[in-house]
Amino acid sequence: MKSKPQLLCWLTCDGVHLDPATGKPTILGVFSNINSLRFPISHPHLVWFLSLTDCATGEHKLKISFGLEGSAAKPVIERTFESPGPTQQINLINEVRGLTFPMPGTYAIVVEVDDELLVTTDLIVGGGQ
Repeated sequence: MKSKPQLLCWLTCDGVHLDPATGKPTILGVFSNINSLRFPISHPHLVWFLSLTDCATGEHKLKISFGLEGSAAKPVIERTFESPGPTQQINLINEVRGLTFPMPGTYAIVVEVDDELLVTTDLIVGGGQ
């Protein structure tokens, strides 16, 4: 029986630097909310960083959907990745440009691998400073 991939880490951040010598990621500017005085707004650039384990050897499909809580989340990221085996840790860096927020509120982020739900989390978008 194939095991479900396990999520080890999920972060929303400004960027990820990969050390060319070691391949280690350095996470830059972690955040969990966005504030604006005017809406709609478009966030110029963010990164969703996730780390997985227990992925069977071979190709897998990552899908990250996003939407205002209470409405249907729409796919923002759909990509494939390779797993060398279930004992390996896999880091996935997902850059998102121009993500639009029509109004303040709680926005749901839904992460799936091979159509298996791994996590649903929130990004709070406020109307203040």
